[in-house]
Amino acid sequence: MSVNVDINQRPDYDQVIQDIADYVINYKIVSAEALDTARHCLMDTLGCGLLALKFPECTKHLGPIVSGTSVPNGARVPGTGFILDPVKAAWDIGCIIRWLDYNDTWLAAEWGHPSDNLGGILAVADHLSQVRLSQGKAPLKMREVLESMILAHEIQGVLALQNSFNRVGLCHVLLVRVASVAVVTKMMGGDRDVIMAAISQAWVDGSALRTYRHAPNAGSRKSWAAGDATSRAVRLADISMRGEMGIPGVLSAKQWGFYDVLFSKTVVDQQLKATSQREFRFPQAYGTYVMENVLFKISFPAEFHAQTACEAAVILHPMVRDRLDEIEKIVIRTHDSAVRIISKVGALTNPADRDHCLQYMIAVPLIWGDLVAEHYEDSFHAANPKIDALRDKMQIEEVAQYCDDYYDPEKRSIANAIQIFFTDSTSTEQVEVEYPIGHRRRRVEGIPLLEDKFRSNLRTRFPEKRCEVIYALCQDQQKLETTAVNEFMDLLVI
Repeated sequence: MSVNVDINQRPDYDQVIQDIADYVINYKIVSAEALDTARHCLMDTLGCGLLALKFPECTKHLGPIVSGTSVPNGARVPGTGFILDPVKAAWDIGCIIRWLDYNDTWLAAEWGHPSDNLGGILAVADHLSQVRLSQGKAPLKMREVLESMILAHEIQGVLALQNSFNRVGLCHVLLVRVASVAVVTKMMGGDRDVIMAAISQAWVDGSALRTYRHAPNAGSRKSWAAGDATSRAVRLADISMRGEMGIPGVLSAKQWGFYDVLFSKTVVDQQLKATSQREFRFPQAYGTYVMENVLFKISFPAEFHAQTACEAAVILHPMVRDRLDEIEKIVIRTHDSAVRIISKVGALTNPADRDHCLQYMIAVPLIWGDLVAEHYEDSFHAANPKIDALRDKMQIEEVAQYCDDYYDPEKRSIANAIQIFFTDSTSTEQVEVEYPIGHRRRRVEGIPLLEDKFRSNLRTRFPEKRCEVIYALCQDQQKLETTAVNEFMDLLVI
């Protein structure tokens, strides 16, 4: 009887890995719009992290694994006094950034939050700067941080354009690990071979399941999962810089590779229709598209597919606040991604459950005219049974045009519409919001509000004089870019 045997001929690195490595090594960032947006992204992301420090469920995760540990040339965690090794610092920074679901978003076939990569980028940049200073060398400048953010955004976002990891049950933080490892390995001085080895290690790690993001298991892991991913990227970069070999065929290897093990499933959605996808699709090359088009969460700490719904609810608030008991039904017209991710009925058992519930995120601003992080807390929910009373009156309808416009690369809308019907047979007008205020189409309107959000978040952690120094620096593109990373981080520690 004949037996099949493996041919042990080591392949070249998968083209996907080669393309990412070549991009981070060779691409020259000249887009003034991308750099300006990266500056605002830095402000917003750090502000989200500072605000999260108000919540003990977040801060319980922070600090060294061994209490009292001192790390020479360690990386700082903004808003705290911690000085940690870069792996744990990346975890902590990534954790606070994502905790309140308030940082930027990217929506395509896959979803995600590209600024999650700042955890690894900032930790490594600060650590490298401390090391260089100890050796009498010049530290990194903040220009490199901004450029690294642009690169990481692009890798994560382009991978997400036509590759739906959620459709096969995988969590988007996988893309954070891949993007972070490519960028931080370059920052550490890795050459093309080392960067490819590091990227391959990120893919061979596989992926977390999405189950902690969905009913009935939604929970707080979704608030630290990206910190874990960007931290893992720093660890894999360090391993690779020490000479650890890569896995060249990690994606394409028959039976054992990522495609066959984790990405082999019939994909059915508005963008890809019904096809069997067993490898990644790339509709465009890497550039600066993602940073230029990234979505900012400006108004509400809420899952992004609900942002326009929350805005519509705020508009409706004056019309319904005195008639809540007269509401017969609330009709919500939305797109397929919102239905799949955040539409849920039944008990909501924790804050992470609530900030991923479309109905909850509409009910609160209908009643109070706003939605803030404190509205997700157990005590607030328990004290206000009228929230669930409104949820029970909601009907969800999926609108085909909203779905099409969501996937249209020229639009990328995130539309929601709400109409309220009363028991006396009257109703409000339908309030439709296509583009959230953080969308590129509303940049002129949104940036002043983003800056106000940053200033407000700074005040939760620092005295007014320090707030003004940080804010003024972040407002000056040229000055920020030429500021040493360690000096920038000096301003952010307590």
